[in-house]
Amino acid sequence: MSRPRISRPKTLRAARNGWSIILITLALLIPVQALAESMPASPPASESGSESASDSSESRKLETYQQLEIFANVLGLLEDSYVEEIKIKEVLEGAISGMLHALDPHSSYMTADEFKELQEETRGSFTGIGIEITIIGGMITVVSPIEGTPADRAGLQAKDIIVKIDGQETSEMTPTEAVKKLRGPTGSTVTISILRQGSKELQDFTLTRDVIPLYSVKSFFLEPGLAYVRITNFQAQTTSDLEEELASLRSEQAIKGMVLDLRNNPGGLLDQAISISDLFLDRGLIVSTRGRHEQQAMSFEAEQGASDNTFPLVVLINEGSASAAEIVAGAIQDQKRGILVGSKSFGKGSVQTLIPMPEGTGLRLTTARYYTPSGRSIQATGISPDVEVPFLPYHEEDEAAGQAETLREVNLPKHIPNPTNGTSPETLPRTKVKTKITAKPPSDSDRPDPKLIRRQLQRDNQLRSALNILKSLNLYNEFHQPEAHQARNTRDQP
Repeated sequence: MSRPRISRPKTLRAARNGWSIILITLALLIPVQALAESMPASPPASESGSESASDSSESRKLETYQQLEIFANVLGLLEDSYVEEIKIKEVLEGAISGMLHALDPHSSYMTADEFKELQEETRGSFTGIGIEITIIGGMITVVSPIEGTPADRAGLQAKDIIVKIDGQETSEMTPTEAVKKLRGPTGSTVTISILRQGSKELQDFTLTRDVIPLYSVKSFFLEPGLAYVRITNFQAQTTSDLEEELASLRSEQAIKGMVLDLRNNPGGLLDQAISISDLFLDRGLIVSTRGRHEQQAMSFEAEQGASDNTFPLVVLINEGSASAAEIVAGAIQDQKRGILVGSKSFGKGSVQTLIPMPEGTGLRLTTARYYTPSGRSIQATGISPDVEVPFLPYHEEDEAAGQAETLREVNLPKHIPNPTNGTSPETLPRTKVKTKITAKPPSDSDRPDPKLIRRQLQRDNQLRSALNILKSLNLYNEFHQPEAHQARNTRDQP
C-alpha cells in the first residue's frame, strides 16, 4: 500500500498567525509523519488473515487525521476571513468544550477558574444557590437541590427544567456554563425560570446566593433508640463527619435502628461512597467499575469485621438520589443489609475522572460505568426501592385536620385511672449503670427540638413510612431473639 497523500487546501496554507498553532495541535494529537510511516505496504497473501484488526486501526487513524485537517482548515478560514479578528484561545477552548459536550452530559472542559471551583466544592464551601444540574433531552435539568441552601428553601425540585437564567435562554448552554451563571458573590441575586413536570407555564424564582456549606451530615433521634441520619452530598470529609455523628448519637443512647436519608443527594466522590458503605457492611462487594481498558476494571470490597453498625437500617431514596448516593443504596440493597424506601433514583451509573491540564485547566471525563454488587448497571434506569412510597406534598389544611381531637377512653367522664400511669412492669424505673461517654456530648443546639421532629414527620410521608418500617424491623428482631431480650432484662435488674 502506498502512503496516503493528503493535499492541504490553499486557504489552509494561507493561514499565517494561526499556522504554528495548527501544526502544534496536530502534532500533539497525532504524529503525522509516524502515521504515514506506520502504514505498511500491501502484505503477503499468507498474512491476510491476521491483518483485519490492524487495518481497522489504521483506518480509524486515517479518519482522525482527515477530520483534524478539516478542523485546521476551518480555523484557518476563521483567522483569514471572519468579520473580526478572532481570539485563538477562546475559539480553541470553545472547540474543546463542544467536543466533550458531544459525548455525554457529564464530560466537560473547565477553564482554570472552573476547575479550581470544582476542586473547592469537594474540599470546602462555595457560593451559589445549591443545586446539582445536568442535561436531559438537551435541557438544563435539576438533579437535586442541596438541603438547607437557597434553592432548597425556595422549593426547587428534582427534574425541574431551567429554561432561563437571568432572562438568558439555557438551550445552548453546557452544564458548566450554567453553573458559572448560577454562582456569584454572597448576597447577589439570580433569577431562574423553570418548567416543572405537569405544568405548562414557566415559574420564576429569584434566589439570593449564599455560602453552600461543606458539612454534609446531620443526625438526631426520631424516637428513643431510632436514629435519623441525613447525608446531603459526598465530599472529602463526609465519612469522618458520619463517624463523628454516630459517636455523638451513641453518647446519648444506644442506636437500635437507623433511617439513612439519601434523598436529593446529587452524589460526589466515589471513594466517599465506598467508605460510607463500608461503615454498614462487614463483608462482600460494594461496587465495581468497568471502562474501555483493563486497568479501569476495579472492584471494592467491604472490610471484614470493620463495622459494628449492625442495627436495622432503612434507606430513603428518591429521583434526586444520584451517583454516589446510588452506589451506597445499591450496595445496601444487593447485600440485603437494609430496606430501600421511597421512589426510583436518578440513574447516573457512570464515573467521571478529573484530569488536570496545562495552565490550570481540567477535564471532567467519563471513564467508566459502575455496577452494583449483583452486577447490574443502573445507568439511565435508576434503583427501584424495595418499598415504593411516592412523596405526597403537604398542605396546611392537612395539619389542621390532623389536629382534630380524637375520642379515646381518657376523654370519657369518670374513666378508670391507670394504676401504673401507662408504664408496663417491664419498663418501670430501675437503677441505671453509668457508662463512660467516649464522645463529646452534643450541645442543645446540635439537635432539633422534639416539636420540630414531630412536625417533620407530619409533613414527610416518606419519612413516616421509613420510621414505621424501622419499628417493625425492631419488633421482629425482638420476637426472634428472646434469649437476648431476656438477657437484657436480667442485666437491668437492680
